[in-house]
Amino acid sequence: MNLFQLNLSPGLVHPILLQLRDPGIQKDRLRFKFNLERLGFLLAAELAKTLPVQKVEVHTVLGKTEIPVPQQPPVLVTVLRAGLAFYQGFANAFDDADSGFIGAYRVEGESAEQLEIRMNYAALPDLTGRDLILIDPMLATGGSLLKVWQLIASQATPRSVHVAAAIAAPEGVAALQQHLPENSYLWLGALDQQLNEHAYIVPGLGDAGDLCFGPKL
Repeated sequence: MNLFQLNLSPGLVHPILLQLRDPGIQKDRLRFKFNLERLGFLLAAELAKTLPVQKVEVHTVLGKTEIPVPQQPPVLVTVLRAGLAFYQGFANAFDDADSGFIGAYRVEGESAEQLEIRMNYAALPDLTGRDLILIDPMLATGGSLLKVWQLIASQATPRSVHVAAAIAAPEGVAALQQHLPENSYLWLGALDQQLNEHAYIVPGLGDAGDLCFGPKL
């Protein structure tokens, strides 16, 4: 699996990550969602460099030129609800992409080993031969994304698989590397230290879904 970390290079990613992690700034819910969206757009711009292109001739009022554009738009699939703001950055970048949505949530146990992932909703376009981008802001254990991949793999064979996360833990990265196909790519805003005993990323930023939309019951 090819791994890309945006925070290993200088640029806009660093002030965005700072604001996403800062508990004081997180209180501004609109700003938090917008920062996830901005980070998604930056990762989408890097990912787009790897997609197959074709040259299209365009005639301006003064002449003509050829511009390389993607052969076909990718398919964006995100996990509800936490993925929505991060997904929007990719949707802004790939404005002609088809999209799919998965309802998945974690049922807490007394330890990380007892954590259960449940799925109760799926709306997916045809993914056969397409470039698939799985979008989830927090890659912790990797359990949710692997369940999503199992569902997709039972229905279609994408041309390539790209997983995008704002922040990831090494445990989640290792799980994806073990179970995703060879033509897979992992795009991260940052790779953090570890998971704690409750399977939350350390230092992470907290619960992205709650910070975007408010605490859930």
